[in-house]
Amino acid sequence: MEELERYHAEGPIDAPDDLLYSDEYEWLFQEGDIATIGITDYAQRELGDIIFVELPDVGAEITQGEPFGTVEAVNGVIELFAPVSGEVLEINDSLEEDSTQVNRSPYEDGWMIVIQIHDLEELETMIPADEYRNIIADDL
Repeated sequence: MEELERYHAEGPIDAPDDLLYSDEYEWLFQEGDIATIGITDYAQRELGDIIFVELPDVGAEITQGEPFGTVEAVNGVIELFAPVSGEVLEINDSLEEDSTQVNRSPYEDGWMIVIQIHDLEELETMIPADEYRNIIADDL
C-alpha cells in the first residue's frame, strides 16, 4: 500500500482489500456464487471522463477472458473482459443516464454487472488486492 501513497492526479489509487482483480483491470466482489463486477479505480483514471458504458442484457452468458461490454471515454474505447464465466443477473441501468458514476465511485455506484458464477474455480485466476496494488504501483 505504501507505493500507492504516491499520488495520481486525483489522489491515491484505491484498491479495496475485499475485492479480487483481473489482468484487464476489472474488479470482482464475491458472495458465494454471485459476483458484482466493475472496472478499477486505476482503469477509470487512465480512461478519463467516461462518456458511455455498453453492458450485456440480463440473462446473457459471459465467458472468462471474453469481452462482455465496452467503455467509451475521452481517452478512448476499451472492451470489458469477463474475469469469470457466468449468467448476467443484473446490470447497472443507472450508468445509461450517468456513466460518470464509474469515475466518481468505481467500487460502489459505478459497478457494472452482477452474475451467477458458473465455475468457482475460475476465481483462482483472480489477483488478490495486495498483489494488484503492487502491479499498478509499477505503472504510477
